[in-house]
Amino acid sequence: MPGNAVTRGVRGVELRNRIVVPPMHQYSAIKGFPTDWHLMNAGKFAAGGAGLVVVESTKVERRGCGTVGDLGIWDDAFVEPLSRLAKFIKQQNSVAGIQLGHSGRKARATRPWEGDRPLQRSPDIEDWDAWSPVAPSAIAHSEKWPVPKALERHEVKDLVQAWGHAARRAHEAGFDVLELHGAHGYLVHQFLSERSNQRSDEYGGSEANRMRFITEITEAVRTHWPDHKPLFVRLSVEDNAGWGPEQSARLAKTLKAKGVDVIDCSSGGITEMAPILGKEIKYSYQVPLSEYVKRHADIMTMAVGLIIHGDQAEQILRDKQADLIAVGREILNNPNWPMDAALKLGVDGPFRNVPPQFGYWLGTRAKRGFGTQPSTWQNGLQEAGKAIP
Repeated sequence: MPGNAVTRGVRGVELRNRIVVPPMHQYSAIKGFPTDWHLMNAGKFAAGGAGLVVVESTKVERRGCGTVGDLGIWDDAFVEPLSRLAKFIKQQNSVAGIQLGHSGRKARATRPWEGDRPLQRSPDIEDWDAWSPVAPSAIAHSEKWPVPKALERHEVKDLVQAWGHAARRAHEAGFDVLELHGAHGYLVHQFLSERSNQRSDEYGGSEANRMRFITEITEAVRTHWPDHKPLFVRLSVEDNAGWGPEQSARLAKTLKAKGVDVIDCSSGGITEMAPILGKEIKYSYQVPLSEYVKRHADIMTMAVGLIIHGDQAEQILRDKQADLIAVGREILNNPNWPMDAALKLGVDGPFRNVPPQFGYWLGTRAKRGFGTQPSTWQNGLQEAGKAIP
């Protein structure tokens, strides 16, 4: 099962395997509060055998909400509802994680399936004016998006503290892994990019200045986040707009010294261009980003991006291209992917790693000697008549 190739401990937290369910927006919160949908969504992945389940980007202030359905953690009132998610994840023998984020200039938008465009003012949004997009500089994401308000220096300082207080609330809610969202064109990424950050104070200009925001956030978070709990940062290691692996590796070294344990390696988002490396998307297309940061920054990394098959994931670990494997859309397709991967890879007792409510019955069927053995990475490619990417 993916994870046998490396140790599974990060600080004081042990993972039963190296499979991570990354934060995936559900856009289903009500005024920032989680609903039964969130419990079901996170719960099914934990029950399916994943070592770590990370709850979607949860906003550190109201202005940071991307849509009306974003989760919030900007007030102590969110702690108890979020604790319900953490508790259930841990009851399934998985580790509960949560991502903290802020949409910046990409805030106040429709849900993706509603058109992925700026939201129109309506009477049911009571705090419309207070929910104004902000950014390092007054530069729109693209022509179809509004120009955001440039943050004042004191507002930047306040936001740094907002991340710190959000980390405290995440700890109080019972989460054991915390991830800071610094990718995909959201606020932290906007500070990192020369394209979106044209400030003339200490948060803009030089590379070191543009890194200052996430560095100060990390310091504030570590003040409130216990030493024995891991801290991750998601980066667009390559954004196809001037920020690339070299810059990401330099930032990762700085963040490691501040208490970051893992860099979650993604790409894109600062422009409308899709996060594609090269001319086509292929299996493991972002894994080279993880490998680069891991080797050049001497830090643990998490790989993500079209990792679909169990043996594919295991090979990434064995080749030391990453320390953790994030399975996103494929685990949406099959919430029991970790159990499935264990079965494919011949792990002893794969049905014991999931709740007996369904593991028992699947195990008894397997003893009868029939059922399906889903294709693996190599076999699936051969059957499709493709060459291995």
